[in-house]
Amino acid sequence: MGDPRLLQSSMPVTDFGGTALRDLLQDMRDTMHALNGVGLAAPQIGVNLRVVIFGVDKNERYPDAESVPQTVLINPVITPLAKKMKEDWEGCLSVPGMRGLVPRYTHLRYQGRDPYGALIDRSVSGFHARVVQHECDHLDGILYPMRIRDLRNFGFTEILFPGSDVQDE
Repeated sequence: MGDPRLLQSSMPVTDFGGTALRDLLQDMRDTMHALNGVGLAAPQIGVNLRVVIFGVDKNERYPDAESVPQTVLINPVITPLAKKMKEDWEGCLSVPGMRGLVPRYTHLRYQGRDPYGALIDRSVSGFHARVVQHECDHLDGILYPMRIRDLRNFGFTEILFPGSDVQDE
């Protein structure tokens, strides 16, 4: 947090299937897995492109979360399918050691492209919807603390969840 690149709007990807995109995706996967994250956006590794990856099967950090399919989503568009929002705790690899209670849409549709330019079109809810919104916010220069309604619900993970092994997303 504090890196000005995280506050910029990202540029759309126009070259699908090339070496540069493939290398970026591998770097993103390696980074996400090394940090045991569930998602990562290209701006988090200093690349100003509209690319996010996410996915999780079983993860001890999220024991109650449903599985989210491993996904590469390029040039995403998010459309809420309901007005209902729910607050839940989030962390971020770009805001290490902290958590906050963040409101997110509970049900949405996301569309975008895969690494070869093929259309992705999914309607999702729950944890899946939260992860997509969190990662796509990075593409618009938004970090989760900017969405917190009450800063009394934002703090250091070790203080908010003492004795827990809750980590950053």
